[in-house]
Parts: sequence; structure tokens; C-alpha cells
Amino acid sequence: MRSDARPLSPHLQVYRWPLTMALSILHRVTGVGLCAGAILLVWWLSAAAQGPAAYDGMQHFLASWLGRALIFCWSVALFYHLCNGLRHLWWDTGRGFDPQSFDRVSYIVIAGTAVLTAIAWAAVIMHGRG
Repeated sequence: MRSDARPLSPHLQVYRWPLTMALSILHRVTGVGLCAGAILLVWWLSAAAQGPAAYDGMQHFLASWLGRALIFCWSVALFYHLCNGLRHLWWDTGRGFDPQSFDRVSYIVIAGTAVLTAIAWAAVIMHGRG
């Protein structure tokens, strides 16, 4: 058998991901991250219900660099998922399906995520809990 001289399918190294595709994948990833963050929230609430010793231990963990990193990542995931969910609701109205709107709204989602995360963490720092 002879092999054809046809090109192979492009691999991830040569294929340029459209921004909307990357944001769609990130939306799914942040949904999973929010579930993991919910487990951390339940752990914190159960520690509060168990008494001062358990609550202090949880607060100590959340004040560590790892705890703060987890909370920061969870807040970014929360605000990204919120902004991207609003984009999907806008699409549900039948608007924004032209290529220019796809990219423009994708950048708005990214900017909205950054702004909301910055506002939330500025509020935390201003109130002395940062």
C-alpha cells in the first residue's frame, strides 16, 4: 500500500485557539473550581459549628499563603464564571453572534473578571482582613 501525500490534521501546536473556545473551556474549568471552593466553604462552616478550637484552626489555615491562594483562585473563578454566564444569557437573547461581538464581549468578560476581583480584594484589604 502506498501512503498519500496528504497533510496531517493540525495539532495543538499549530492550531490557533479562538478566544471564545478558550473561554468556553475555562468556563467549564472554573465551574469545577467553584465546586472545589464550595467544599472549602462547607469545611469552614462546619469548623465554625464545631467550636472555637476547630474554627481557629480553619482560620489559621485560611490565613496561610496556601489558604489565601485558594481563596484568591476561587474568587477569580467565581467572578469569571459570573461574567461568562452573563455573556451566555446575552447570547440566549439571540444577540452577539457576529465575529466582532464574539471577540469584543470576550474581552469584556476578561476585563470584568479582573475588575470585580480587584474590587473584592481591595474591600478585603481595606477592612483589615487581608
